[in-house]
Amino acid sequence: MTGSVEIAGGWDSAASLVDGRWIERRPRRPEVAGRLLLETRLMPWLAPRLPLAVPVPRVVREAPLVVRHALVPGQPLAEPTAEHGRQLGEFLRALHTTDPAGALALGLPGAGPTARERAETVARFRADVLPLLPPAARARARDLLAAVTDLPADTVVHGDLGPEHVLTGNAGLTGVIDFSDAHLGDAAIDLAWALHGTPPAFTAALAEAYGVTPRLREHALRWHRLGPWYEVVHGLDTGDAETVRSGVDGVLRRLPR
Repeated sequence: MTGSVEIAGGWDSAASLVDGRWIERRPRRPEVAGRLLLETRLMPWLAPRLPLAVPVPRVVREAPLVVRHALVPGQPLAEPTAEHGRQLGEFLRALHTTDPAGALALGLPGAGPTARERAETVARFRADVLPLLPPAARARARDLLAAVTDLPADTVVHGDLGPEHVLTGNAGLTGVIDFSDAHLGDAAIDLAWALHGTPPAFTAALAEAYGVTPRLREHALRWHRLGPWYEVVHGLDTGDAETVRSGVDGVLRRLPR
C-alpha cells in the first residue's frame, strides 16, 4: 500500500495512514499543536518504561504542523477479556509509577496547570451543560462537579483512556495510542472506563494486576460519570445537535441515583 489514507474520527487531531506504515497527525485547532509537540518530547522518554507499544512521534513539518510516528499495530479493543484486563493493569501500573519529575522536565503539564484547566472545565460544564439537564437532576450534577474539582493531581496519566485508544491483536493487547491529553493528574482518570465500563472479568483482572484500592475505585467512578459531559460540550462547539443529545443522555444515565 502506498499513498495517504485519511483516518476517520479524532476530536483534536486529523490523522492519516501513510504508505501503510506511518501515522501522520495534524492539529484541528491551534491550541492542539502544543499537545502534539509535547508528545514528540515525552514519548521517546516514556516508551521504554512501558510494557506495551506506544506512539513515538517526531515533527516532519513545522508550518503547518505535522507529526509522524510508526503505526502501532492492532485494532481498537472491542471485546475485553480477563487477559486484556491483566495486560492493561500492568501497563497503567507502569505508567502511573513513572517519575513525575522526569516528565515535568519535558514539558508535561503539572499540578498547577491541571488544577486551572480542571477549574475552567468545571466552570464550562456548570455554565453550558447544567442548563440542558432536567431541573430534578441538577443538584446531583452539581455535587458531581464539586467532587471532581478536588481530586488529586500527582501522577503521570494518559488522560483519555478508552477502548478506541487500546489496541489488540491475536495475542492480546498490542499498544496504547493518543497521549495528547497526558498530564500530571489523578491516576483514577485512567481507570474510569477500565473499571466502570468493561465486563466483570476484565475489571477484576485489571484491578488485581494494578492493585486498585477502594479510594481509587471511588474516584474512577466520578471520572466515569463525568465522561459524557465532554461529549456535550464537543457537540456544542461543533454545532452537532445529535452529539449534544447523546451526551446529555449519557450524563443522566451515569448520575448517581
